Amino acid sequence: MTTTKKKVTKDTVIGEVIKDSPAATKVIEKYFGNGCFTCPGIRVESIAFGAMMHNVDPNKVVEEINALEE
Repeated sequence: MTTTKKKVTKDTVIGEVIKDSPAATKVIEKYFGNGCFTCPGIRVESIAFGAMMHNVDPNKVVEEINALEE
C-alpha cells in the first residue's frame, strides 16, 4: 500500500506541514525563524500568513517544502 503525500499550499497550516514532513522544519526556520516553533499560532496560521508577517514570498516557501517531498 502506498501513501500519497499531500502537496503543501500557501493555505496549509504551518503546524500541519511540520507534523506531516519533519524535514520542512529547516525550511520554516530558514524563512520564519525558530520562534515559530514556540508560537501557539503554529496550529492555526497558514504559510501565507507567516510569510506576510516575515515579509517573505509564500510561493518560495511552498516550492521549497514541496521539493523536499520529491
